[in-house]
Formats: sequence, C-alpha cells, structure tokens
Amino acid sequence: MWKKRIKQDTKQHVMKINGNKRYHTKITTICSLILLALAFTACEQHYTPKPRGYFQIQFPKREYRTFDMPGYPYTFEYPAYARVVKDSLFFGEKTENPYWINVEFPSLNGKIYMSYKEIGAKGNDFQQLINDAFKMTYKHTYKAEYIEEKNISTPHQVSGLFYDVGGNAASAKQFYATDSLKHFLRGALYFDAAPNADSLAPVQAFLQEDMWHLVETLKWR
Repeated sequence: MWKKRIKQDTKQHVMKINGNKRYHTKITTICSLILLALAFTACEQHYTPKPRGYFQIQFPKREYRTFDMPGYPYTFEYPAYARVVKDSLFFGEKTENPYWINVEFPSLNGKIYMSYKEIGAKGNDFQQLINDAFKMTYKHTYKAEYIEEKNISTPHQVSGLFYDVGGNAASAKQFYATDSLKHFLRGALYFDAAPNADSLAPVQAFLQEDMWHLVETLKWR
C-alpha cells in the first residue's frame, strides 16, 4: 500500500516538474518573440543625421570710409572694419602699375584683391580685358554649382558685371568695373581658408553687400 502511494506521489511530482518546465519554456518563447519584434522595429526606423553645425559669427556694424589716396585714378567707399593695403606683386611678379590694392578684412579672414589697368596702355585692349576677366571667373567652373552674372551700372560712368559663383569655388564673389574708355578695375574676394560653401556662406553674403557698396560708390579720376 505504501509502495503504491510512493509511486503515485512520484508520478504527481514528475508531472508537476514537467508542467513547470513547459510554463517556463512558454514564458521564455514569448519574451524572445517580444525582443525580436522590438529589434525588427528598431531596424525599420530610418536614421536621420543631424546637420553639421558651425560657429556663429558676430558681424561688425556697417560703417564706411572713403578711399581717396592722391595719385590714384579712382576713389570708393569701403568698410570701417577693413583696411586698404597696397599690392606690389601679382603671382610673384611686379604689378604693371602702382594702383593695385587689397581690401583686407582681418576679423573675417577675407580679402578683396583689386587690380587696375589703364585701357590702351601697355597693350591693354578693352575687349581683351573683358575676355580675361571672363576667363578668370569661369576657370572656377569645375567646382562651381552655378555662376550668376549681374549688371553694374551707376551714375558715375561705371559699368561692368558682378559674378556670384556658387559651390566650393576659390573666389565666390567677383566683379569688373570700367568706363569703357580709360579705366578697368577688377575685384575678387578670397578667404584664408579652404573653400567651403556651407561654412563661408554667411561671411560671403555679408561681404557681398560691402563689395556692391564699393562698386556703387566707385568714381574715376
């Protein structure tokens, strides 16, 4: 009788253990399915990278002064936060006349290179000067996303073109100005940094206004 009782207890105990195993196996399976579903959902989500940030630039207040040096064949207004420096070399060679200058912006790490040529002097053919200015601008085509031309025309007998060069071009803002008879002035904005349209865009937009102001106040002598 007691042997039969032991067998029955043992059988019930084994059944209880097997039931517990099945229960734990079922719970484990459900948890695994939930984790798998979460992992699949995470993989389906698209990652959107944050745009690259740049340091905020504090621009100076716009104020202008007049460049009116004795002997120079032109005058113009330039920003008070810039300085005009005489340029005596062009690609390592002496300039053809003493009227080549740079308008430097120390706080913005930029510079407008300005070259002056007298039409008719030293073989400076007017149409050739225009062609040279065109070539010097469009040599940036391989890096430019676009080149936009805007006409220059002021009451001071100044006409020409202003070039807005998009993309990672070395010089994104350029112009030439002339009276078609004697004076021909070309300007190009450069930065002492690797060309990067995104990081330089705010500074270029700021200095573009100064370049237009320079052109619009330009007078011949």
